[in-house]
Amino acid sequence: MCGIIGYTGPLEAKTILLGGLSSLEYRGYDSAGIALFQSQTLTSHTVELIKTTGKVSLLKELCDSTPLLPSGCGIGHTRWATHGGVTTENSHPHQVGRVTLVHNGIIENYKTLAETWNFSKQLRSETDTEIAACLINQFYENDPIQAIRKALPYFEGSYAFCILFCDHPGEIYAVRKISPLVAAYTPSGSLAASDLTALLPYTKQYFVLPEQSIAKLTPYRITIFDENGDKIQPELLTVNWSMDAAMKNGFPHFMLKEIHEQPQALRNTILPRIVDELPNFDSDQIPDSAFVHVNKIQIVACGTAMYAGMVSKSLFESMLKIPVTVSIASEFRYEDPLIDENTLVIIISQSGETIDTLAALRLAKEKGSVTLSIVNVKGSTIARESDYVFYTHAGPEIAVASTKAYSVQLAALYLIACRMALACGKMTLEEGKHFLQELLCAIPAIDMVLTKKEEIRHAVSHLTSVDNAFFIGRGRDYAFSLEGALKLKEISYIHAEAYAAGELKHGTIALITDQVPVIAIATQEAVYTKMISNIREVKARGAFVILITKESASIEEGIADIHMTIPNLDDSFTVFPIAVILQLIAYYTSVKKGLNVDQPRNLAKSVTVE
Repeated sequence: MCGIIGYTGPLEAKTILLGGLSSLEYRGYDSAGIALFQSQTLTSHTVELIKTTGKVSLLKELCDSTPLLPSGCGIGHTRWATHGGVTTENSHPHQVGRVTLVHNGIIENYKTLAETWNFSKQLRSETDTEIAACLINQFYENDPIQAIRKALPYFEGSYAFCILFCDHPGEIYAVRKISPLVAAYTPSGSLAASDLTALLPYTKQYFVLPEQSIAKLTPYRITIFDENGDKIQPELLTVNWSMDAAMKNGFPHFMLKEIHEQPQALRNTILPRIVDELPNFDSDQIPDSAFVHVNKIQIVACGTAMYAGMVSKSLFESMLKIPVTVSIASEFRYEDPLIDENTLVIIISQSGETIDTLAALRLAKEKGSVTLSIVNVKGSTIARESDYVFYTHAGPEIAVASTKAYSVQLAALYLIACRMALACGKMTLEEGKHFLQELLCAIPAIDMVLTKKEEIRHAVSHLTSVDNAFFIGRGRDYAFSLEGALKLKEISYIHAEAYAAGELKHGTIALITDQVPVIAIATQEAVYTKMISNIREVKARGAFVILITKESASIEEGIADIHMTIPNLDDSFTVFPIAVILQLIAYYTSVKKGLNVDQPRNLAKSVTVE
């Protein structure tokens, strides 16, 4: 969601803020703005706002045409509209009295606050954020920390604020609840941001601002005060990837680059956890004792991460012989879930900050369940609050549509399933070694699929002119197709749905008309012949069929308009190369339609509001 950047130091703040906002564009936004201290004299200071709807490039043009004094301190923001439409007035920063702030999150009780404190006459926007600025200004009596501290108890919801006070030049104040905010002190000054990518040009060391503590950023230091006003030292973390990893490196889009990075991301996630040819979680500090008492598994996630959970459900159940439930995080905590101390709750989130998933984690802990999170960002909120954490090593994922994060989440789930089966005596050591070898074989299978990307690019021509598409499969192939449909709809804007092929005759087949694309996945040997029968049914009704099978599959002439293959793998592992084919189908369809592949409309990379 919204992107935040703050800087104070000896360098030109405008340049740093605009560069930081550019690096945060992938989070999704519809307007952008910055606020800069302007010092007329040693004792006269103002805060200048420059903001606009549209892209950061438009903001840069506006800044270049606006007369500005040199400034070493400011804050910036990219807004994803929640309260109020996409207008310049609603864009951030917001300024009330001596307070200027940017905000990521939602103040749920903003209307009540406006009525209680009679703010309505001074409002210039429709946002909840301006109400927050009003309240902090209401309490401000020349002490920024006291004003913030007095206002915080009134806010219901989530927030990450960076705040300027016009009579405290060179200082930025930051505070958060739930919404992410990281910060770093560097030789170039102090920085705060909603995401690590904005800090990377200046440092690899950072810290996550503790919730409800207040950080004071100056050009020379960052001081953090806890809820009692005592100074605290945060835990310093180190980024384990370079700035190059967040660049396109010659690829036309981040998404294509990240598709190609999947084999290495899988190696980075799997290989460090192999000891004596078996999965080993000693370095993760996840003991076998976390698994042996489990009689149920509950997987909770959103979007792509949830579909990774759907794929792993049948794997867990077949290997462990215990029930597995996969829930949408936004629904989980309203379902009164049947979980207890014998339930392993697996939480999946690439960013580790997804707000619905975080709420689900907290509910699981309240009910006494063991929680294990699968996340990609070290030190994220979900990682810190889980009993155990399994870090994937995908590196930064900039494109909104998730690709390599999906693959490494699957790898994590597969490793956990194998380790659990070994710990619970459901798998022998030899079976565990064989399972791991099959998992490793999926990596060269992906490499092989990537060599066919031109073939896939030519194959999607039919998709660019359609409004609807369907994905069908049976068993695990159906679970694979759910993610494929999501990829196509989110970046090509084609209405795409996935269906279990056996359900076609129960209503869905009414939607099959002449030349409607049907992407059929048929890699599960136990149901292969039945799947072929389903494909005949849609083909008989005029569907344009793109069929994906293993290389060894026997295909009758005329059953498909386009036939793609993956290397021969055990059925449980075909998801890895299939995922890449489906990602490339979505990618090339979007490219051929001339759409914004990396930043599709209305979507955000990190969903930090409900």
